[in-house]
Amino acid sequence: MNRTMIQAVNTATDSAPRRALTTRARHRPSHLGWLFLIPALSVYGIFVLWPILQTIRYSFYSWDGVDKPQWAGLRNFRAVFTDPQLTSTLVHVAELILFFTVIPVGLGLVLAAIMQRVTSRRVTSVARAVLILPQIVPLVAAGIAWSWVLSSSGVVNQVLQAIGLRHITRAWLGDFTTALPSVGLIGAWVLLGLCTVLLSVGMGKIDASLYEAAVLDGAGRIREFFAVTLPSMRNEIAVCVTVTMISALSAFDIVYITTQGGPGNATMVPGLKVYQLAFFNRQVGLASALALVLMVIVILCIMPVQSLSRRSGDE
Repeated sequence: MNRTMIQAVNTATDSAPRRALTTRARHRPSHLGWLFLIPALSVYGIFVLWPILQTIRYSFYSWDGVDKPQWAGLRNFRAVFTDPQLTSTLVHVAELILFFTVIPVGLGLVLAAIMQRVTSRRVTSVARAVLILPQIVPLVAAGIAWSWVLSSSGVVNQVLQAIGLRHITRAWLGDFTTALPSVGLIGAWVLLGLCTVLLSVGMGKIDASLYEAAVLDGAGRIREFFAVTLPSMRNEIAVCVTVTMISALSAFDIVYITTQGGPGNATMVPGLKVYQLAFFNRQVGLASALALVLMVIVILCIMPVQSLSRRSGDE
């Protein structure tokens, strides 16, 4: 073996372990990446985790926000479930879920299916722009506008008088029986456009061959909707249900602008009650307990929807 061949063999023998070391170093977890997460984790910890921990702490105290807090144990949580004014807020928010979730998602599915059938792109674009308009308008402005529309001299009552239904006219947001449904309809109006656009985008992704197969099987439009469209839209529906349900459970601005929880306690919701307890009644501990209960309810409502969505995705 000459000298050149010996050097080549030595080079090959040395490079093998070097490659192995390089490969191991490449796959070794680098702790340097965590440094890039520190700013984001710091912001999340300061503005999200720390307020949650403080809320949990205050919920076990009786505190007016100024004087020294007094230990209250579970008394605040007991009040949340026994005080009629607080329990009624939980009932109201359950009713709002029907308006904020069922109507926008159900009606959004129908409108999205109709828009899919419209061949004119100009008509579809205009319809989407009109439907998404409530998402662009600030909720404060929308609440004020709807307060005028639903007032005793508003457009709704004028129309009812014009068609001979004067006997059912009323101040819709000031009546004990119609105030909460009226607030719910305003919320449904706000969320309808968002749901329709999301569902319309989802329907556009459905494979056209599925519809062709359904037509060959003799399916009509309604059967096609339930056999092809709905099963293919589970993930989009889950997103819409999640978003609208959170909007219902955390409702504040629309209720505050239109009724401020009235008349009486007819439209009081947990979000507004927490605000009143903390900043007007100076019952920070009770407000914290109600906020925590609301957070748990949100999690309990959202988890089954997300679980069903993931299960359908795995299938």
